[in-house]
Amino acid sequence: MISELQTEFHGLPVVDFPIDTAPTMPAQGPVAWRISVPTYEPPFDWPEAFAKFRAAVDPAGVQAIVVGGWSDPYEESSAPVVEALAAAAGELPALRSLFLGDMTSEDCEISWIVQSDVTALLTAFPRLEHLGVRGGSQLSLTPVRHENLRSLVIETGGLPADVVRAVAASDLPSLTELELWLGTEDYGADSSVEDLAPILSGEKLPRLTRLALSNSDQQDAIAAAVATAPILPQLRALDLSKGVLLDGGGEALLAGQPLTHLESLDLHHNYLSDAVLERIRMTLEPAGVELDLDSADADEDAYDGTIYRSVAVGE
Repeated sequence: MISELQTEFHGLPVVDFPIDTAPTMPAQGPVAWRISVPTYEPPFDWPEAFAKFRAAVDPAGVQAIVVGGWSDPYEESSAPVVEALAAAAGELPALRSLFLGDMTSEDCEISWIVQSDVTALLTAFPRLEHLGVRGGSQLSLTPVRHENLRSLVIETGGLPADVVRAVAASDLPSLTELELWLGTEDYGADSSVEDLAPILSGEKLPRLTRLALSNSDQQDAIAAAVATAPILPQLRALDLSKGVLLDGGGEALLAGQPLTHLESLDLHHNYLSDAVLERIRMTLEPAGVELDLDSADADEDAYDGTIYRSVAVGE
């Protein structure tokens, strides 16, 4: 989840680059370098910290970078960070994994993180295999073809429709994992289930085996669309967690294509009744599907006769 900073990124331990002292390289094995500056009153901005990093650590051997905070991310966008990374692409031939915006709420609430156009992270690094982005405010992406990207994760409290459409229009023949936290309209989500249709068709995602369309207040409609989607039979892991999933969505999953081929189904943080939860268990557990049906903190609030339900990650 996003309450703690990452300690591991794609199988590599995360090591903080000490921006104010000379770093000591780990004695064994590669690491994911976390490069960050304080989000409030930093001694210098992120591009300068990145320059210090490249001067202290041989960039040619760097396999993974985790971008933490930058100066005033609730006001200033990630554009200078993206520009600095793209400009240094020639110095980073081994870079395969990149995460942009590893911040907790103490640094900056997820929906306050001001992102930017991240297309250059894909075009500048054609060998990149893993890209993660946290924060949806001002986030943009141009549809691309990328031959080597294997996983794309975008974590938001509200993902703009233009970004959803750009992901859907991108040609990603090697992608095996796609994770989109779609969020709510309160925090900038304005996509529709129809925007997901090219993803659910699977036409440009021939190798996708894990799909997460989560954290949405439209989770019922998404579940219904996934249940009949052409891409479903090729999936091994399906994640529809963290959203407002009601019995209608759960019943749509049960009534759609068989899910018994899945290795895992994640529906945690849900508003499903005990009866529907039991039907899901009885249908899928005998087939060996690993289930996460924990309702977690999905609590209903009633006010003036109206029931309010929320996604797991908003602000």
